Amino acid sequence: MSHRFVWVDIPVHDLDRAIAFYAAVLGTPVTREGGPGFSFGLLAHSGSDVAGCLYLADDGNAPSPRGPLVYLNVDGRIADAERAVAARGGRVLQATQPIGPHGYRAIVVDSEGNRVALHSPKP
Repeated sequence: MSHRFVWVDIPVHDLDRAIAFYAAVLGTPVTREGGPGFSFGLLAHSGSDVAGCLYLADDGNAPSPRGPLVYLNVDGRIADAERAVAARGGRVLQATQPIGPHGYRAIVVDSEGNRVALHSPKP
């Protein structure tokens, strides 16, 4: 396996609100999935792409503005994604800035209180 990160769970308080937030910010569908007694929002991916989901927080984990910083690919839509953050109940902590040869990032707080980075190879 070539990826060091294979999956990410993003804890949320309101699954529907978080699904709407991430679908708008990422510009891709986030699908509600699950089984008996559980549901989650699956972030779009394919093949061996690193993937993740939104899940309802419990006693073992909760949304947080501190801790590991997850970078989410917004693939050339960073300005649109940053605008979608505020429109969907999040806030921008650091506006889009260049990160050398690695592209651009913005650091935001999502609709649930998690700090995440938005990344794009181009502005």
